[in-house]
Amino acid sequence: MRIMSCNIRYSAAQDGENAWPYRREFAAEVILSRAPDVICFQEMSREQYLFLRQRLADYDAVAMVDTPTGQSPQNAVFWRRDGFSPVSTGGYWLSETPHVAGTKSWDSNNIRLANWVRLAIAGSGLEVRVIGTHLDHRGQTAREQQARIINEDAAVYPEDYPQFLCGDMNATGDNPAIVSFLEAGWVDTYSALPDAPDPGNTFHNFRGPAFEEQVGKIDWIFARGRVRPVGAEIVRDTRDGRYPSDHYFVAADVEFPS
Repeated sequence: MRIMSCNIRYSAAQDGENAWPYRREFAAEVILSRAPDVICFQEMSREQYLFLRQRLADYDAVAMVDTPTGQSPQNAVFWRRDGFSPVSTGGYWLSETPHVAGTKSWDSNNIRLANWVRLAIAGSGLEVRVIGTHLDHRGQTAREQQARIINEDAAVYPEDYPQFLCGDMNATGDNPAIVSFLEAGWVDTYSALPDAPDPGNTFHNFRGPAFEEQVGKIDWIFARGRVRPVGAEIVRDTRDGRYPSDHYFVAADVEFPS
């Protein structure tokens, strides 16, 4: 099974020649070139969701908006229609009142949420759960508390039940929020591989290798339960010096050992 996490940069951003209309076809082509089974998106506006539903025609999807009457499905999970069937879906806000739509807490700058889908893998008798999220970009206390809520949610499932947690965590591996994921039993599918090279930055501000700040790896695909990572990629595709997003997409291949 191949899973991708893609922060696609919201379409309302004033990005000039990197604005969504100029990169949307390239973004779709890059994703399709990796033939993922499951894709988690962040920063998705309604127009981006509608465009990618059309371009990724072999996929079904669920999404969750951040505000009670909002239109932009901030987090969306897509899956191949011929490989999976949905069993259940849900979501919650990463706040002190996770059942109340549009809420934020602590020092969170933005409203943050997590949404999930349970998928039955066709012909296998196996089921997986995929969680998509985007932790706050400013509030450190918020990031730690948001991670705690996700960990508490995942912990109610059986220990061997396959789960994936994907998203832009706005935090590198030494951040307490990421440490708390690892301590809770999540495995980073990238660093779990033997001889995995230094991932470098996953945010690059549309500049690729020319981006000089040392941001590090802030986009993650975690796994827990009966899952074995067997491959991973930081997707650095470029065309004529342009990129599909201000983040590199990330991908992981996994197996389900018996």
